[in-house]
Amino acid sequence: MERAKIVLKSGKDQSLRRFHPWVFSGAIKKIYGTAREGEIVDIFDNKDEYLASGHYQESSIAVRILSFKQEEIDASFWKTRISQAFDLRLMTKLIDNQQTNVYRLVCAEGDFLPGLVVDFYNGTAVMQMHSAGMYMQKEMIAEALKEVMGNRLKCIYNKSESSVPFKSDVDPRDEYIYGKPETNEVMENGHRFIIDWEKGQKTGFFIDQRENRKLLKEYSSKRKVLNMFGYTGGFSVYAMAGGANLVHSVDASAKAIDLTDKNIELNFPDDSRHESFAMDAFEFFNTSKEKYDLIVLDPPAFAKHHNVLSNALQGYKKLNRRAIELINPGGIIFSFSCSQVVSKENFKKSVFVAAANTGRKVRILHQLTQPVDHPVNIYHPEGEYLKGLVLQVD
Repeated sequence: MERAKIVLKSGKDQSLRRFHPWVFSGAIKKIYGTAREGEIVDIFDNKDEYLASGHYQESSIAVRILSFKQEEIDASFWKTRISQAFDLRLMTKLIDNQQTNVYRLVCAEGDFLPGLVVDFYNGTAVMQMHSAGMYMQKEMIAEALKEVMGNRLKCIYNKSESSVPFKSDVDPRDEYIYGKPETNEVMENGHRFIIDWEKGQKTGFFIDQRENRKLLKEYSSKRKVLNMFGYTGGFSVYAMAGGANLVHSVDASAKAIDLTDKNIELNFPDDSRHESFAMDAFEFFNTSKEKYDLIVLDPPAFAKHHNVLSNALQGYKKLNRRAIELINPGGIIFSFSCSQVVSKENFKKSVFVAAANTGRKVRILHQLTQPVDHPVNIYHPEGEYLKGLVLQVD
Protein backbone atom coordinates (compact mmCIF):
# COMPACT_ATOMS: atom_id res chain seq x y z
CA MET A 1 0.00 0.00 0.00
CA GLU A 2 1.35 3.40 -0.99
CA ARG A 3 2.10 5.70 1.92
CA ALA A 4 0.41 9.06 2.34
CA LYS A 5 2.69 12.04 1.73
CA ILE A 6 2.82 14.97 4.16
CA VAL A 7 4.29 18.27 3.01
CA LEU A 8 5.39 20.78 5.64
CA LYS A 9 4.97 24.53 5.57
CA SER A 10 7.94 26.64 4.59
CA GLY A 11 10.44 26.82 7.47
CA LYS A 12 8.73 24.06 9.44
CA ASP A 13 11.29 21.48 8.30
CA GLN A 14 14.07 22.77 10.54
CA SER A 15 13.23 20.65 13.59
CA LEU A 16 13.31 17.48 11.47
CA ARG A 17 16.64 18.53 9.98
CA ARG A 18 17.83 18.64 13.59
CA PHE A 19 16.39 15.11 14.04
CA HIS A 20 13.61 16.00 16.48
CA PRO A 21 11.25 12.99 16.43
CA TRP A 22 7.91 14.83 16.34
CA VAL A 23 5.92 16.71 13.71
CA PHE A 24 3.22 18.98 15.09
CA SER A 25 -0.09 19.34 13.27
CA GLY A 26 0.41 23.08 12.83
CA ALA A 27 3.53 22.45 10.72
CA ILE A 28 1.61 20.54 8.03
CA LYS A 29 0.84 22.34 4.76
CA LYS A 30 -0.83 19.56 2.80
CA ILE A 31 -1.49 15.81 2.89
CA TYR A 32 -1.47 13.83 -0.37
CA GLY A 33 -3.34 10.55 -0.22
CA THR A 34 -5.21 9.33 2.85
CA ALA A 35 -3.35 9.55 6.16
CA ARG A 36 -5.01 7.11 8.53
CA GLU A 37 -4.45 6.91 12.26
CA GLY A 38 -1.49 4.66 13.03
CA GLU A 39 -0.24 4.25 9.46
CA ILE A 40 3.25 5.08 8.20
CA VAL A 41 3.51 8.39 6.32
CA ASP A 42 6.39 10.03 4.48
CA ILE A 43 7.26 13.65 5.22
CA PHE A 44 8.64 16.17 2.73
CA ASP A 45 9.64 19.81 2.92
CA ASN A 46 7.97 22.58 0.91
CA LYS A 47 10.41 21.93 -1.97
CA ASP A 48 9.51 18.23 -2.15
CA GLU A 49 12.68 16.94 -0.45
CA TYR A 50 12.23 13.80 1.66
CA LEU A 51 12.77 14.30 5.39
CA ALA A 52 11.50 11.35 7.42
CA SER A 53 8.85 8.66 7.93
CA GLY A 54 6.73 7.88 10.95
CA HIS A 55 3.39 6.99 12.52
CA TYR A 56 0.53 9.39 11.78
CA GLN A 57 -2.01 10.28 14.44
CA GLU A 58 -4.91 12.71 14.82
CA SER A 59 -3.47 14.92 17.56
CA SER A 60 -1.23 17.90 18.17
CA ILE A 61 1.77 15.58 17.67
CA ALA A 62 0.73 14.52 14.17
CA VAL A 63 3.70 12.27 13.34
CA ARG A 64 6.13 10.37 15.56
CA ILE A 65 9.29 9.77 13.53
CA LEU A 66 10.63 6.24 13.16
CA SER A 67 13.28 6.84 10.50
CA PHE A 68 15.09 9.72 8.82
CA LYS A 69 15.83 7.61 5.76
CA GLN A 70 13.53 5.98 3.25
CA GLU A 71 13.24 2.36 4.35
CA GLU A 72 10.68 -0.33 4.97
CA ILE A 73 9.26 -0.39 8.51
CA ASP A 74 9.10 -4.19 8.58
CA ALA A 75 10.13 -7.11 10.78
CA SER A 76 13.81 -6.44 10.09
CA PHE A 77 13.40 -2.81 11.18
CA TRP A 78 11.83 -3.77 14.52
CA LYS A 79 14.42 -6.43 15.21
CA THR A 80 17.27 -3.99 14.52
CA ARG A 81 15.88 -1.30 16.82
CA ILE A 82 15.09 -3.76 19.63
CA SER A 83 18.57 -5.26 19.26
CA GLN A 84 20.18 -1.83 19.59
CA ALA A 85 18.20 -1.18 22.78
CA PHE A 86 19.14 -4.64 24.12
CA ASP A 87 22.84 -4.07 23.36
CA LEU A 88 22.84 -0.82 25.35
CA ARG A 89 21.47 -2.60 28.44
CA LEU A 90 23.97 -5.41 27.89
CA MET A 91 26.84 -2.91 27.69
CA THR A 92 25.75 -1.20 30.90
CA LYS A 93 25.58 -4.58 32.69
CA LEU A 94 21.84 -4.47 33.43
CA ILE A 95 21.17 -7.68 31.51
CA ASP A 96 22.20 -10.96 33.19
CA ASN A 97 22.97 -9.04 36.38
CA GLN A 98 22.87 -11.25 39.50
CA GLN A 99 21.63 -8.38 41.69
CA THR A 100 19.10 -6.76 39.31
CA ASN A 101 16.60 -8.41 36.94
CA VAL A 102 14.28 -5.46 36.33
CA TYR A 103 15.09 -2.72 33.83
CA ARG A 104 13.64 -0.66 30.99
CA LEU A 105 14.43 -2.37 27.71
CA VAL A 106 12.89 0.21 25.34
CA CYS A 107 12.53 3.86 26.33
CA ALA A 108 10.48 5.46 23.54
CA GLU A 109 12.32 8.40 21.94
CA GLY A 110 15.43 7.56 23.95
CA ASP A 111 15.73 4.34 21.94
CA PHE A 112 14.47 5.95 18.70
CA LEU A 113 11.07 4.23 19.00
CA PRO A 114 8.66 7.05 19.96
CA GLY A 115 5.43 5.74 21.42
CA LEU A 116 6.87 2.45 22.72
CA VAL A 117 7.96 1.50 26.24
CA VAL A 118 9.06 -2.02 27.21
CA ASP A 119 9.94 -2.87 30.81
CA PHE A 120 11.52 -6.20 31.71
CA TYR A 121 10.50 -7.90 34.99
CA ASN A 122 12.51 -11.08 35.62
CA GLY A 123 11.30 -12.89 32.51
CA THR A 124 8.21 -10.84 31.70
CA ALA A 125 8.32 -8.00 29.16
CA VAL A 126 5.57 -5.44 29.71
CA MET A 127 4.87 -3.44 26.56
CA GLN A 128 3.09 -0.11 26.75
CA MET A 129 2.16 1.72 23.56
CA HIS A 130 1.44 5.45 23.54
CA SER A 131 0.36 5.69 19.91
CA ALA A 132 -2.04 3.81 17.66
CA GLY A 133 0.81 3.13 15.23
CA MET A 134 2.83 1.25 17.83
CA TYR A 135 -0.24 -0.64 19.00
CA MET A 136 -0.98 -1.78 15.45
CA GLN A 137 2.56 -3.24 15.25
CA LYS A 138 2.38 -5.10 18.57
CA GLU A 139 2.67 -8.60 17.10
CA MET A 140 5.72 -7.67 15.03
CA ILE A 141 7.32 -5.97 18.05
CA ALA A 142 6.58 -9.04 20.18
CA GLU A 143 8.27 -11.28 17.60
CA ALA A 144 11.33 -9.01 17.62
CA LEU A 145 11.45 -9.18 21.43
CA LYS A 146 11.35 -12.98 21.34
CA GLU A 147 14.13 -13.15 18.76
CA VAL A 148 16.38 -10.68 20.55
CA MET A 149 15.79 -11.80 24.17
CA GLY A 150 15.86 -15.54 23.47
CA ASN A 151 15.31 -17.77 26.50
CA ARG A 152 15.54 -14.79 28.88
CA LEU A 153 11.97 -13.96 27.83
CA LYS A 154 9.18 -16.13 29.24
CA CYS A 155 6.17 -13.89 28.75
CA ILE A 156 4.97 -10.68 27.07
CA TYR A 157 2.16 -8.60 28.56
CA ASN A 158 0.65 -5.79 26.51
CA LYS A 159 -0.53 -3.03 28.86
CA SER A 160 -1.79 -0.33 26.50
CA GLU A 161 -5.48 -0.01 27.32
CA SER A 162 -4.96 3.24 29.22
CA SER A 163 -2.00 4.62 27.26
CA VAL A 164 -3.10 4.54 23.60
CA PRO A 165 -4.89 7.85 22.86
CA PHE A 166 -8.61 7.33 23.41
CA LYS A 167 -9.49 9.00 20.08
CA SER A 168 -7.55 6.36 18.15
CA ASP A 169 -9.48 4.03 15.90
CA VAL A 170 -8.18 0.92 17.71
CA ASP A 171 -9.52 -1.11 20.59
CA PRO A 172 -6.53 -1.63 22.92
CA ARG A 173 -6.71 -4.49 25.39
CA ASP A 174 -4.46 -5.36 28.30
CA GLU A 175 -3.52 -8.98 27.68
CA TYR A 176 -0.79 -11.59 27.59
CA ILE A 177 0.27 -12.00 23.99
CA TYR A 178 2.99 -14.56 24.62
CA GLY A 179 3.49 -17.10 27.39
CA LYS A 180 2.49 -16.81 31.03
CA PRO A 181 4.52 -15.26 33.88
CA GLU A 182 6.58 -17.63 35.97
CA THR A 183 6.91 -15.12 38.82
CA ASN A 184 5.96 -11.57 39.72
CA GLU A 185 8.92 -11.16 42.07
CA VAL A 186 11.95 -9.17 40.90
CA MET A 187 15.29 -8.14 42.35
CA GLU A 188 16.77 -4.65 42.25
CA ASN A 189 20.25 -4.09 43.68
CA GLY A 190 19.74 -7.23 45.76
CA HIS A 191 16.35 -6.12 47.17
CA ARG A 192 13.18 -8.10 46.41
CA PHE A 193 9.91 -6.62 45.15
CA ILE A 194 6.51 -8.00 44.17
CA ILE A 195 5.30 -6.28 40.98
CA ASP A 196 1.69 -5.94 39.83
CA TRP A 197 2.01 -5.03 36.16
CA GLU A 198 -1.62 -5.96 35.48
CA LYS A 199 -3.27 -3.51 37.92
CA GLY A 200 -0.43 -1.24 39.06
CA GLN A 201 0.46 2.25 37.82
CA LYS A 202 2.43 2.60 34.58
CA THR A 203 3.95 -0.84 33.97
CA GLY A 204 3.96 -1.76 37.68
CA PHE A 205 7.16 -0.29 39.14
CA PHE A 206 9.04 3.00 38.91
CA ILE A 207 12.24 1.57 37.46
CA ASP A 208 13.56 5.07 36.76
CA GLN A 209 14.29 5.65 40.47
CA ARG A 210 16.69 2.71 40.81
CA GLU A 211 19.91 4.72 41.23
CA ASN A 212 18.20 7.37 43.34
CA ARG A 213 16.90 4.69 45.71
CA LYS A 214 20.46 3.41 45.98
CA LEU A 215 21.68 6.90 46.91
CA LEU A 216 18.95 7.29 49.53
CA LYS A 217 20.13 4.05 51.16
CA GLU A 218 23.49 5.73 51.83
CA TYR A 219 21.78 8.57 53.74
CA SER A 220 19.36 6.45 55.78
CA SER A 221 21.48 5.16 58.66
CA LYS A 222 19.96 5.94 62.08
CA ARG A 223 17.45 8.38 60.56
CA LYS A 224 13.68 8.64 60.87
CA VAL A 225 12.49 8.42 57.26
CA LEU A 226 9.21 9.54 55.67
CA ASN A 227 8.46 8.22 52.19
CA MET A 228 5.65 10.34 50.72
CA PHE A 229 3.76 9.09 47.64
CA GLY A 230 5.47 5.80 48.41
CA TYR A 231 3.58 3.71 45.82
CA THR A 232 4.89 0.15 46.33
CA GLY A 233 7.55 1.09 48.87
CA GLY A 234 10.73 1.21 46.79
CA PHE A 235 12.39 4.01 48.75
CA SER A 236 11.12 2.51 52.01
CA VAL A 237 12.83 -0.84 51.37
CA TYR A 238 16.13 0.92 50.62
CA ALA A 239 15.80 3.12 53.72
CA MET A 240 15.27 0.01 55.88
CA ALA A 241 18.27 -1.65 54.24
CA GLY A 242 20.33 1.47 54.93
CA GLY A 243 19.76 1.16 58.66
CA ALA A 244 16.98 3.67 59.27
CA ASN A 245 15.60 3.76 62.82
CA LEU A 246 12.04 4.27 61.59
CA VAL A 247 10.37 4.34 58.15
CA HIS A 248 6.87 5.66 57.44
CA SER A 249 5.31 5.05 54.01
CA VAL A 250 2.42 7.26 52.85
CA ASP A 251 0.25 6.87 49.75
CA ALA A 252 -3.35 7.80 49.00
CA SER A 253 -3.92 4.37 47.42
CA ALA A 254 -4.77 1.57 49.84
CA LYS A 255 -3.75 -0.96 47.15
CA ALA A 256 -0.33 0.63 46.87
CA ILE A 257 0.09 0.56 50.65
CA ASP A 258 -0.89 -3.10 50.71
CA LEU A 259 1.87 -3.87 48.19
CA THR A 260 4.31 -1.71 50.19
CA ASP A 261 3.61 -3.81 53.28
CA LYS A 262 4.19 -7.01 51.28
CA ASN A 263 7.50 -5.70 49.94
CA ILE A 264 8.68 -4.67 53.40
CA GLU A 265 7.72 -8.09 54.78
CA LEU A 266 9.47 -9.80 51.87
CA ASN A 267 12.76 -8.09 52.71
CA PHE A 268 12.39 -7.49 56.47
CA PRO A 269 9.98 -10.01 58.01
CA ASP A 270 8.50 -9.00 61.37
CA ASP A 271 10.48 -5.73 61.43
CA SER A 272 8.69 -3.16 63.60
CA ARG A 273 10.63 -0.18 62.23
CA HIS A 274 8.13 0.26 59.37
CA GLU A 275 4.59 1.63 59.41
CA SER A 276 2.37 2.54 56.47
CA PHE A 277 -0.47 5.04 56.05
CA ALA A 278 -3.11 5.15 53.30
CA MET A 279 -3.59 8.93 53.41
CA ASP A 280 -3.42 12.07 51.33
CA ALA A 281 0.06 13.63 51.58
CA PHE A 282 -1.04 17.03 52.86
CA GLU A 283 -3.46 15.45 55.32
CA PHE A 284 -0.58 13.39 56.69
CA PHE A 285 1.69 16.45 56.93
CA ASN A 286 -1.01 18.33 58.81
CA THR A 287 -1.83 15.57 61.31
CA SER A 288 1.46 13.73 61.94
CA LYS A 289 3.19 14.41 65.26
CA GLU A 290 6.44 12.69 64.21
CA LYS A 291 9.56 14.67 63.29
CA TYR A 292 11.71 13.22 60.53
CA ASP A 293 15.37 13.32 59.56
CA LEU A 294 14.89 12.25 55.92
CA ILE A 295 11.85 12.92 53.72
CA VAL A 296 11.21 11.59 50.20
CA LEU A 297 8.85 13.60 47.98
CA ASP A 298 8.13 11.62 44.82
CA PRO A 299 4.67 12.75 43.68
CA PRO A 300 2.91 11.67 40.48
CA ALA A 301 3.17 14.07 37.56
CA PHE A 302 1.52 17.30 38.68
CA ALA A 303 1.42 18.51 35.05
CA LYS A 304 1.02 16.48 31.87
CA HIS A 305 0.23 19.50 29.68
CA HIS A 306 1.60 23.05 29.47
CA ASN A 307 -1.81 24.57 30.20
CA VAL A 308 -1.63 23.35 33.81
CA LEU A 309 2.07 24.12 34.32
CA SER A 310 1.44 27.07 36.65
CA ASN A 311 -0.75 24.99 38.97
CA ALA A 312 1.86 22.22 38.99
CA LEU A 313 4.64 24.59 40.01
CA GLN A 314 2.47 25.86 42.86
CA GLY A 315 1.92 22.25 43.93
CA TYR A 316 5.66 21.55 44.06
CA LYS A 317 6.22 24.76 46.00
CA LYS A 318 3.53 23.94 48.57
CA LEU A 319 4.71 20.34 49.01
CA ASN A 320 8.39 21.23 49.43
CA ARG A 321 7.60 24.07 51.80
CA ARG A 322 5.75 21.73 54.16
CA ALA A 323 8.64 19.24 54.10
CA ILE A 324 11.27 21.94 54.73
CA GLU A 325 9.21 23.39 57.59
CA LEU A 326 8.78 20.03 59.32
CA ILE A 327 12.13 18.30 58.92
CA ASN A 328 14.60 18.16 61.79
CA PRO A 329 17.74 20.37 61.64
CA GLY A 330 20.41 18.64 59.54
CA GLY A 331 17.70 16.67 57.75
CA ILE A 332 17.80 15.48 54.15
CA ILE A 333 15.02 15.86 51.56
CA PHE A 334 14.90 13.88 48.31
CA SER A 335 12.51 15.91 46.13
CA PHE A 336 11.43 14.87 42.62
CA SER A 337 9.36 15.92 39.62
CA CYS A 338 8.47 13.42 36.89
CA SER A 339 6.46 15.95 34.82
CA GLN A 340 7.93 16.24 31.34
CA VAL A 341 6.57 19.77 30.89
CA VAL A 342 8.29 20.97 34.10
CA SER A 343 11.86 21.99 33.24
CA LYS A 344 14.79 21.51 35.59
CA GLU A 345 14.97 25.28 35.98
CA ASN A 346 11.28 25.65 36.84
CA PHE A 347 11.41 22.77 39.31
CA LYS A 348 14.49 24.17 41.02
CA LYS A 349 12.87 27.61 41.16
CA SER A 350 9.77 26.16 42.86
CA VAL A 351 11.92 24.47 45.49
CA PHE A 352 13.96 27.67 45.91
CA VAL A 353 10.81 29.70 46.58
CA ALA A 354 9.57 27.02 49.00
CA ALA A 355 12.86 27.16 50.90
CA ALA A 356 12.94 30.96 50.96
CA ASN A 357 9.43 31.08 52.40
CA THR A 358 10.52 28.96 55.37
CA GLY A 359 13.58 31.10 56.17
CA ARG A 360 15.68 27.98 56.82
CA LYS A 361 19.19 27.35 55.49
CA VAL A 362 18.98 24.87 52.60
CA ARG A 363 21.77 23.41 50.48
CA ILE A 364 21.64 21.27 47.32
CA LEU A 365 23.78 18.15 47.76
CA HIS A 366 22.85 16.29 44.56
CA GLN A 367 20.97 17.00 41.33
CA LEU A 368 19.38 13.77 40.12
CA THR A 369 17.93 12.41 36.91
CA GLN A 370 16.91 9.12 35.31
CA PRO A 371 19.25 6.10 34.94
CA VAL A 372 21.05 4.70 31.91
CA ASP A 373 18.16 2.46 30.83
CA HIS A 374 16.06 5.63 30.42
CA PRO A 375 18.39 7.34 27.90
CA VAL A 376 17.64 10.79 26.51
CA ASN A 377 17.79 11.30 22.76
CA ILE A 378 20.00 14.39 22.45
CA TYR A 379 17.66 15.73 19.75
CA HIS A 380 14.64 15.28 22.06
CA PRO A 381 15.46 17.09 25.33
CA GLU A 382 11.85 16.58 26.46
CA GLY A 383 12.87 12.99 27.19
CA GLU A 384 14.72 14.13 30.32
CA TYR A 385 11.55 14.07 32.37
CA LEU A 386 12.83 13.03 35.82
CA LYS A 387 14.33 15.81 37.95
CA GLY A 388 15.51 15.42 41.51
CA LEU A 389 17.20 17.49 44.21
CA VAL A 390 18.78 16.19 47.41
CA LEU A 391 18.61 18.98 49.97
CA GLN A 392 20.14 19.45 53.40
CA VAL A 393 18.10 21.62 55.73
CA ASP A 394 19.74 23.26 58.77
